Amino acid sequence: MPVPSAEFRPVRGIVMMLIAITLFTVMTSLIKAADRIPAGQAVFFRSVVTIPMLLIWFGLRGEVAQALRTSDWTGHARRAVVGTLAMGLGFAGLKYLPLPEVTALRFATPMLIVIFAAFMLGEKVRLIRISAVLVGLVGVAVILSPRISVEGNTRELIGAAIVLTSAACAAFAQIFIKRLTGTEHPAAIVFYFSLTASLLSLLTLPFGWVWPVGWEWVFLLGAGVIGAVGQLCLTTSYRFAEAGVLAPFTYVSMLWAVLIGWTVFGEVPTLHMLAGSVLIIGAGVAIFLRERQLGLRQAAEAKVRAKGMQ
Repeated sequence: MPVPSAEFRPVRGIVMMLIAITLFTVMTSLIKAADRIPAGQAVFFRSVVTIPMLLIWFGLRGEVAQALRTSDWTGHARRAVVGTLAMGLGFAGLKYLPLPEVTALRFATPMLIVIFAAFMLGEKVRLIRISAVLVGLVGVAVILSPRISVEGNTRELIGAAIVLTSAACAAFAQIFIKRLTGTEHPAAIVFYFSLTASLLSLLTLPFGWVWPVGWEWVFLLGAGVIGAVGQLCLTTSYRFAEAGVLAPFTYVSMLWAVLIGWTVFGEVPTLHMLAGSVLIIGAGVAIFLRERQLGLRQAAEAKVRAKGMQ
């Protein structure tokens, strides 16, 4: 995502990204703490609380009209379905697996994006990215190895399958977002996802929503507010730095997940989880760096072509 030179402040962008990632990890922890609440109901609270906060933010920035204007309802619908599934399955996975393991497995998304983009967008995938994807998949296998052994826990294996499906849905969502950015304003993409996710989550109402009690209200409403602030910080970070600069810092969530999982939920990270996470994170960083390199090369080639046409 190119950043206008007048607003290019990479340090500020990195700080905003780190704040966003921290808030998202706290949000996920609050959802995990509200363990009795069904995943679909958690998606509803996470999404519906975000809507008024987004409208206030867009109002302050003078972007309400852009947020409400769209010419691609079908594109928003596709993104909404897979994005809502990604969120809901991610929340569901928290009921089966430790927070750090869920976080690590969700890092498979960048690798899956490479695979899906090759088939859906016709993007060329060369040796560096293929190698990174293979390393990342090995990391996933390392994390899952205790789950698929003879002594493995069936419940945890189901949880791993749920989280990996969430990562695949998130990858599809990113592909659809990439298509939407060609015609839609970023404010519209964010707003309509929150709106449609709120509506789609209501479809899970017949499957056993429960009335929150006590601290559950705090956890759910807090998750919605913190998630919304995190989304705004994330959006702001891209105003000050390019995506390729910011992407590696998203892996800070792994550190927070390990810390919160250990201190709050008593989830001690295993050697398999740590080793697999290192492989997945390394593969993800390699993919991001390669994408940045290709982006810079394409930008340079575009400038040369532009000069040749003058």
